[in-house]
Amino acid sequence: MDVVVASHPASMLHDTGPRHPERPGRVEAVMAGVRSCGLGVTAFTSPAIERSELALVHDPSYIAMIETFCELGGGALDIDTFASAESWEAALTAAGGVRALVDELESASDATGLCIARPPGHHALRDRAMGFCIFNNVAVTAAYLRSRGERVAILDWDVHHGNGTEACFADDPGTLYVSLHQGHFYPFTGHIEAIEEGDAKGTTVNIPLAAGTAGDVYRMAWGELVIPVTSQFEPSWVLVSAGFDGYVDDHMAELRLVEEDYGWMASKLGEIHPHNRTIFALEGGYDLAGLERSTAATLRGLAGLVEEPSRSLASPPSADEAVSAAASAISRHWRL
Repeated sequence: MDVVVASHPASMLHDTGPRHPERPGRVEAVMAGVRSCGLGVTAFTSPAIERSELALVHDPSYIAMIETFCELGGGALDIDTFASAESWEAALTAAGGVRALVDELESASDATGLCIARPPGHHALRDRAMGFCIFNNVAVTAAYLRSRGERVAILDWDVHHGNGTEACFADDPGTLYVSLHQGHFYPFTGHIEAIEEGDAKGTTVNIPLAAGTAGDVYRMAWGELVIPVTSQFEPSWVLVSAGFDGYVDDHMAELRLVEEDYGWMASKLGEIHPHNRTIFALEGGYDLAGLERSTAATLRGLAGLVEEPSRSLASPPSADEAVSAAASAISRHWRL
């Protein structure tokens, strides 16, 4: 399996200010992970997303506001989301890179796609930036694929719930949104009960996990809940919101995954879905060493190269209870 990587130099120029965790070094760490994964790599420069495709998800007036805001030099979009003059190109090419990978993979026989998207996207709403995100990169590509009649599964393993992505597709039965995230945590959404809401009951699958959850229980949730649901949904494309802030050394949250956990999850996904219809898009992840290792492990895992955990970590009893609660709700719609 080869890896097709989309990135753009503007991602390094998106200035969030001093000491902000969402910093340019994240791009370099992911690039280092790609170089060390041991697979064949083809890289290209992400194009800017077409305005018409961006408008499938975002209000045109919001798009125009972001453009003007950046032209005037930028500043704070909310309490923790910042933009600079260069952020306009960075945001357009972050969304454009995910979208362009669709075209790249359609002509590939054994490859997967990775977009090093900065700024990230899964918190961005139709008309609002939040949580470091300006445009919802994965949602834009999912909406484009849906406009072609494709069935799309979005698997979000960022430690934070992707509230923006969920809001985009809560009423669409042709899009499956699955999120594993730390419960009772920013952005304080992603409740289990959302599976019964909207016009597409069963296709919003939230699995909020207890603080301290490690790979033992996380793998159980992935293998016994996420994989069966995704397989039964039979998507034509899988988009992974690949946030690595659940890593044990990442101080932005309290999950305790190691790099091999990400590799194992990718391997299980690779068993049920074609590599060349799978795209990973960077979301969170703020420990640079963890980002590098987890990126490499994810790509190797999808290729079937699975390694034993380098650290043995155990989850608290509350972790099992959280997964059981999610399973009870999910089983009303899917065979587990």
